[in-house]
Amino acid sequence: MQRRREFLKTILIGVASSVSSRATLLAQRSAAIAANADDRRYWLAVAQRIALPVLVSLSRRELKKTMPVEAKNPADRVKYTHLEAFGRLLAGIAPWLAARGLDRSEITMQKNFLNLAQASLDAATDPRSPDFMNFHDGSQPLVDTAFLAQGILRARSVLWEPLDVRIRRQVIEAMKSSRAIATPTGNNWVMFSAMVEAMLHTMGERTIEDRFEGCVRRMLGWYKGDGVYGDGEFFRFDYYNSFVIHPMLLDVLSVLKEKDSHFELVYATELERARRYAEIQERLIAPDGTFPSLGRSTTYRFAALQTLAQVVLLGQLPESVKPAQVRGAMTAVIRRISEAPGTFDDGGWLRIGFYGHQPSLAEVYISTGSLYLCAVALLPLGLGPSDPFWTAAATRWTSQRIWSGDTSLVPDHAIPDAG
Repeated sequence: MQRRREFLKTILIGVASSVSSRATLLAQRSAAIAANADDRRYWLAVAQRIALPVLVSLSRRELKKTMPVEAKNPADRVKYTHLEAFGRLLAGIAPWLAARGLDRSEITMQKNFLNLAQASLDAATDPRSPDFMNFHDGSQPLVDTAFLAQGILRARSVLWEPLDVRIRRQVIEAMKSSRAIATPTGNNWVMFSAMVEAMLHTMGERTIEDRFEGCVRRMLGWYKGDGVYGDGEFFRFDYYNSFVIHPMLLDVLSVLKEKDSHFELVYATELERARRYAEIQERLIAPDGTFPSLGRSTTYRFAALQTLAQVVLLGQLPESVKPAQVRGAMTAVIRRISEAPGTFDDGGWLRIGFYGHQPSLAEVYISTGSLYLCAVALLPLGLGPSDPFWTAAATRWTSQRIWSGDTSLVPDHAIPDAG
């Protein structure tokens, strides 16, 4: 009898231990899911904070009246800054505007923002609007017509196809008017001409070969190796491979390969280069969520991570880089920068700086509108909440593993691509 009691006791202890372990695992899993959901909610809150002042004002046709213009010479930048703010913002939030599989509360938020974005497209391109924007006077409008085109291209199903015929015609005329600006030849600006032509092609318009295929070929000719392009003939240690070059090459070549099958291999090659550059970018994020401030245009803040964000959106991260580690690293960066005191003014508008308000970092071409390029780091919001980027359990990113003494890491290597 004693033996039987001890046996039953052992069984009960085992069952209790198993139940306890299972409960612990379920609790840990629930906590991880909640933490992952919190990451997405945080990104959405940042997107809302950045976007609302621009879209609310523009949808009411009051952007020029309400947006402050901070710059070294505000009088010089005022004719460009509003298109900068709208085009760059749209390039970043467009994939989320078209995202599917959202929960009810996020769908409501998405619908509200989509209504604002569509009304803003009308306000920005209607010649009768007080917020009608400058698409051709000076050289700067080519840049931001391209970002606007990129935004529409990234979400054609909601930012183009449902539009009223009148608004479509306005947008086409605005895009075509940027052709008055000469085709650039010596730096990353070739991608702006190509981006506009790519969008016009998808709109059913005839394109100009030298501004489309020709510009892409010039950019491809500046490849330096290991996923990095020169900004023109020479390499420059800045983030223009991420601000412009890789993201626009990927988007433009995705259009070109549909237009001409000869570009399919070119797209595949560029994708491998972009994947390597994304891998490098993940390694640049320090354990504390900082990254190096290098080169010009650092006031674009976390826009410097656009290539990493776009490779995530495309589901093309290298095997060595897991979605959860990128989510953790990028969340740390976005949180650190967006919460720095002075990043936003009392009206909610972005202020010049890399970390907080640092107007001394502004180049002559930087103004309030320029800063909204930071939205392009939010591209992964275009992935639904069920995507592994959002659902996978949190894990340390590369620099955290290295600086904690992790002994399971493997060496980093360049890609074998010299041409």
